Amino acid sequence: MTMELNQSDLKYLELLSTKYRTIEEASTEIINLTAIQNLPKGTEHFISDIHGEYEAFQHILKNASGAIKLKIDETFGGYVSPEERNSLATLIYYPEEKLELIKKQGFDMEPFYKKTLHRLITLLSVVTVKFTRSYVRKRMPKEFAYIIEELLYGDTVAHGKENYKETLIDTIVETRVADDFIIEMSNMISRLAVHRLHVLGDIFDRGTDADLVLNALTEHHRVDIQWGNHDILWMGAAAGNTACIANVIRICTRYDNLHTLEVGYGISIRPLLTFAMATYGDDPCPNFKPIVSTKDALAASDFNALAKISKAIAVIQFKLEGQLIHRHPHYEMDDMPLLHKIDFEKQTVEIDGKHYPMNQISFPTIDPADPYKLTEMEEAVVDRLRDAFLESELLQNHVRFLFSTGSIYKCYNNNLLFHGCMPLNEDGTFMSIMTDDGPMKGKEWFDYAEKLVRTGYFSGNDEPDKQRGVDFFWYLWCGYKSPLFGKKRITTFERLFLEDKETWKEPKNPYYTLMDDEKIIMDIVEEFGLDRETAHVMNGHMPVKKGSNPIHANGRAFVIDGGLSKAYQKTTGIAGYSLIYNSYGFVLAAHEPFESKEVAVREEKDIVSTRVAKQDIYKRILNKDTDPGKRNQEHIEDLKKLLYAFRNGLINEKQ
Repeated sequence: MTMELNQSDLKYLELLSTKYRTIEEASTEIINLTAIQNLPKGTEHFISDIHGEYEAFQHILKNASGAIKLKIDETFGGYVSPEERNSLATLIYYPEEKLELIKKQGFDMEPFYKKTLHRLITLLSVVTVKFTRSYVRKRMPKEFAYIIEELLYGDTVAHGKENYKETLIDTIVETRVADDFIIEMSNMISRLAVHRLHVLGDIFDRGTDADLVLNALTEHHRVDIQWGNHDILWMGAAAGNTACIANVIRICTRYDNLHTLEVGYGISIRPLLTFAMATYGDDPCPNFKPIVSTKDALAASDFNALAKISKAIAVIQFKLEGQLIHRHPHYEMDDMPLLHKIDFEKQTVEIDGKHYPMNQISFPTIDPADPYKLTEMEEAVVDRLRDAFLESELLQNHVRFLFSTGSIYKCYNNNLLFHGCMPLNEDGTFMSIMTDDGPMKGKEWFDYAEKLVRTGYFSGNDEPDKQRGVDFFWYLWCGYKSPLFGKKRITTFERLFLEDKETWKEPKNPYYTLMDDEKIIMDIVEEFGLDRETAHVMNGHMPVKKGSNPIHANGRAFVIDGGLSKAYQKTTGIAGYSLIYNSYGFVLAAHEPFESKEVAVREEKDIVSTRVAKQDIYKRILNKDTDPGKRNQEHIEDLKKLLYAFRNGLINEKQ
C-alpha cells in the first residue's frame, strides 16, 4: 500500500510518534480501537429538570431508569424469584445500607455472601459485554482488581481449575472482606450500566439540594449538561448579574429553600433580612408566604419573616429588571416592567391598555416619579448580596463545571439535545431575534447566545462585551425569544399583585404545538447539521401534564420533563420521565414518586419505571456508528499512516 504524505502530515505524525513510539505500539492501538469499534454502543441515559431533588435523582442514576432491574430480570428470571431479584436490585443501588439491614434481620451471612457474590459476578459479565477487557479493568477498584478479573474472565474449565472461582469466593468470605467486595461490585455495575449521562437542564431551584446534585455530577464518569433557564439564572448570579441574584433569592424564599443558599453555598442573606424587617415590619405581605415544599421549613423559622424577605427582594428585582431592559432595547421586553404603570391613588396597574386592581399597594421604597431607582439602603443590600455570590467558592466551582461540561445545546449520535425550545413563528419558520450584532435565528442564535454568556462570565472586567454578556444571562432566564424559556412573557409581578388569573398566563412559543409536525422537527435537526431522516430532538422544561403524550412527531421528538420536582407532581401525576438509548433503540420510562432512600432500602421499593415507549431498530448499533466511533476511526486512519511512515523510514521509531 502506498500513501501520499505531505509535510503537514509528517509534522503531525512526528508528534503522534511521541505517544506511539514503535510499530508494535501503533499496531496494538489499531487492533484495540478496531475491536472497540465493533462492540455494541454504550447506553446513553437522558434526564431532565432535577430541580434539587437529590435523593430521587440519585435513585434514578443508581437504577439507570430501570435498566439494571431489566438486566437482573433477563439474567436471573428463569430461576430466581421476583422477591430475590428485587432484593438484589436494592443491594446494587444501596449496598452499604442494604447489607446493614440484612445483618440486623439475622440472616445467615455466609451462604448469603456466596450466593450474592456469584450473582454479582454473573450480572457484571452481562453489563460489561459492551466493553473491552482493558476498559473494564481500568474501572475496577484497585484493591480488588485482580480478583474481579479472575472471577470475570478466568476460563476455569479450559485450565482444569473447576474449583478455582469457588475457592476465590470462599476466601473472600473467610477473610471478611465480602462486604467491601459486594459494595465495590455493586458500584461498578451501576457505573458501567450507563456509558454516558445527558442532563437536559434545570438542576437548580424548587428542591433543597441542587448543590448535592452538582457534587454528584462532578464525580460522574461521563456527563454533559444542556443548561436550563434555572441553571442559567444561577450562573448569571455567580457572574454578578444583580437581577439574576434577586430572582434566585426570591425563588428560594418562595419555595422555602434558603437552605441551598445559606447551607449549600454559604451565602448569607442577613443584610436582606435586616433591611426587610426594617422596611416591611408592619406589612403582612400577602401572597408572599412561601410554598412549603421541603422537610425543614428553614429550621422552623417564622414564615412571616420569610414573606417580608420575599417582598423586599421582589421589589428590588422589579427595579433591577426595569433598568436592565432599558439598557437593552433589543430584548423587545418593554411591556414587562410595570412599576411605572401603577396608579398609586386608584391602586391599579395598566397592562396591555387595561387597568387591573392590585391586591396591595404598600411600596415604601418606590418613588412614583422614578420607580426603578434603588433606594440607598436597597443599593447597599444589593452590593452585599452580589459580593456574597461572587465570593462563594463552591458556587463558582459548580458554575465553572457547568461551563466545562455544558452548553445551550448538544448534537450527539445524531440527536439534538436542548432544554427549552427552538424559537419558531406560527408557520414553523425560525423566529428572527434582533441583537446588538444584527438579526439571528436557528442554530446561529443558539451559538451566539452561548458565546455571549461565556464572554460575560470569563472575560476581564475591562473587556468591552463583559457587561453585555453578564446582562444577557438574565435575558436567557426569561427573555421572550430565549431558547431556554420558550414563553412570551414571565408574569411574576402579576401573580404576586393581581387576583385576575387571566393576567398570569404565559403564552408558549409555537414550538410546543408545532413539535408534533414531523417536517418541522426534520427542519430543526437539519438546521443543526443532523440527518433529517433519522435524527431526534430531546428536550425538557415543560412538565408533561396528566394525559399528555411526551412523544411527538411520530417518535422523532421527546419531552422528558415529567415532574421529578415535588412542586410539579400534582400537575403531572408522576415523578418524571427519563430516556434510555441503547444499542437496540430508545426506551422512555415514566417514574412514580420516590418516597425516600430509607423506604427504598427497607421495603425494596423502587421508583417504578414503566416503559411508555420503545423504539427499536433493525440493526444493532455498534460503536463505529456513533460520534465517538467516527472520531476513533479517524484516529485509526492516522495510526495507519504512522505505521506506513515507520515502515518506510519517513519517521524513525522511538526506542
